[in-house]
Amino acid sequence: MEDTVTPNNEQPNPEIQPNKRRRKKSIVWEHFTVETVSAGCTRACCKQCKKSFAYITGSKLAGTSHLKRHIALGICPVSRRNQEKNQLMPYTPASQDGFTGISTDATKRRYRGTPIYANIPFDQHRCNQEIAKMIIMHDYPLHIVEHSGFINFVHTLQPQFNVASFNSIQGDCVALYLREKQNLSNTLNGIPGRVSLTLDMWTSDENLGYVFLTGHFIDNDWKLHRRILNVVMVSSPESDDAYGQAVVACLADWSLESRLFTITLDQSFSSETMMGNLRGVVSVKNPLMFDGQLLIRNCFARILCSLAQDALGAMADTVKKIRDSVKYVKTSDAHEEKFLELKHQLQVPSTKTLFLNDYTKWDSTYHMLADACELKEVFTCLDTFDPDYKEAPSPEDWRQVETLCTFLKLFYDAGIIFTGKTYPTANTFYHEVWKVQLELTEAAKSHDPFISNLTKPLQDKFDRYWKETSLILAVAVVMDPRFKMKLVEFSFSKIYGAEAEMWIKIVDEGIRELFVDYVTQQPLLSIQPYVDEGSEVISQSYLEEGNDVIPKTEMTDGALLSDSDRLSDFDVYISEISGGQDMRSELDQYLDESLMPRSQDFDVLDWWKLNKLKYPTLSRMASDLLSTPITTVGPDNVFDTVSRKIDRYRSSLRPVTLEALICSKDWLQYPAEPDMLVQPIVKMEF
Repeated sequence: MEDTVTPNNEQPNPEIQPNKRRRKKSIVWEHFTVETVSAGCTRACCKQCKKSFAYITGSKLAGTSHLKRHIALGICPVSRRNQEKNQLMPYTPASQDGFTGISTDATKRRYRGTPIYANIPFDQHRCNQEIAKMIIMHDYPLHIVEHSGFINFVHTLQPQFNVASFNSIQGDCVALYLREKQNLSNTLNGIPGRVSLTLDMWTSDENLGYVFLTGHFIDNDWKLHRRILNVVMVSSPESDDAYGQAVVACLADWSLESRLFTITLDQSFSSETMMGNLRGVVSVKNPLMFDGQLLIRNCFARILCSLAQDALGAMADTVKKIRDSVKYVKTSDAHEEKFLELKHQLQVPSTKTLFLNDYTKWDSTYHMLADACELKEVFTCLDTFDPDYKEAPSPEDWRQVETLCTFLKLFYDAGIIFTGKTYPTANTFYHEVWKVQLELTEAAKSHDPFISNLTKPLQDKFDRYWKETSLILAVAVVMDPRFKMKLVEFSFSKIYGAEAEMWIKIVDEGIRELFVDYVTQQPLLSIQPYVDEGSEVISQSYLEEGNDVIPKTEMTDGALLSDSDRLSDFDVYISEISGGQDMRSELDQYLDESLMPRSQDFDVLDWWKLNKLKYPTLSRMASDLLSTPITTVGPDNVFDTVSRKIDRYRSSLRPVTLEALICSKDWLQYPAEPDMLVQPIVKMEF
């Protein structure tokens, strides 16, 4: 494109050139400078080879086409040598301003035909891998590679690119899945503890079941992980062995048959027969599961959803009045303007904005009601300000909705902890669960008939959940050095009153029984393994023989004392004085020590990481307990009111392809450990 000299095609005046000319926009001025040779004669000089070219002579403008050819066609020898060097350098992705780092001026524009991009080598294999990753990460259909719009777009970017077929891109996606699966398998094989599973059942319009099996575990660096391990299709989701089949397949696939700790599932798809079958499947090779007692049959998120829906259903008519009032305001610009004008006149300080709820998310209904309650003064006066507004909620309606919101907030606060990017450790669950149990128990005894009638059914339902899960949750919170048994004693006294001692004893016996199971798994149990550095003390290791514990005394440097050391009498002396001492276990030592200060930045996993040498057996037990999950749903589905479904497109895919797409999307969120990475494998052909 030639540079325009002046508007309306007027001839340039040499006496005022080039100051009165418009700013030069051509790309060539990144490579050329303008130099005035003499009056009326201006030439363009190449910044690299310093060769000059005609530009303006008198009133004649030479244009810029010959300058572009000098750079783009490699005529400039310096530019040609630089391009040859760039071909040997690896590709560097463009920065946010659109440049690759060769240009240092961040304000310069990108232009078509920039020569630095023309020399990037084309890599068909890498492009195929990136398309596969794009499809997985963003849930695009595999058929996108056959869409004409996508094909035209790609060919516009790179005419050399051969767009993959449906079968080919399917193979690329499965190959990526297998590579990521091997990385995860290497991680699982290296963890010191066990894996807990959650089972979530999805269905399709064809009445097929898809069991999502998610593993929860703590790695060697004491980091908690949550990964979808398998998506197993079952032909009859309502059958009693549906979950059992999925669990067996998952454990075999990841070699976890003897490394399972707990299983959490959703009661909506579990019957007593199914629970019995599941206990039989997992308890044979997993003695730590208390013969199947560590099966958590209710998802906490689903319980909260059920409670919220029951509460909303009990006040359906009143909730509808509030929603209709919100709908009246939000569905008309004129109505909303009048509402905001009245709010301004009444000087209502609330900054809340009205919105209509989404019936598929119960938390949106809670927020709609809570926001409307803050603006109830405006709604109360709206009928006098806007004659079209009818059936305003009564003061009693508002009072009841405000009471309802206090309990919905209780459920919401308990569920919101599961929506973060990282899954919480199990010690945090007890705080939420016992708080809900206590609040509902007290509310059910209220002298206000409205409150007691509203909460009594909720309390009955949640009480069943509390009785089934309080043991495992209490044992998990004992592993928090800020609380230990003290929080259990405190909370049980408030919940059970005079019967608290009995329930506290059950927790104490349960945690000791579990600790003994961990002790018996290792042939050599160190009773006092931790000593301060620099102290010359004797550690005693204990071997179990039947019901007896036999001490074997040895020096801290490993030198065994024997009769040949002429210190046999000393051995007898040590044995005598040790016999009267209280040889406490790791658990007793841990429980007897003072509580850690409570602070917001306290990390329970970091604490156990620092104290694993002091409590080698108890730390393994803590690792398994703290990774125990109580929800089966993902962060995006915590507040769902509808059952999870696989759409028609995904249910039409091969089971292996569906599993590959879902699992690898989950895994790609997390960077793989450098020492766990594996080389790419040959892709699967379909």
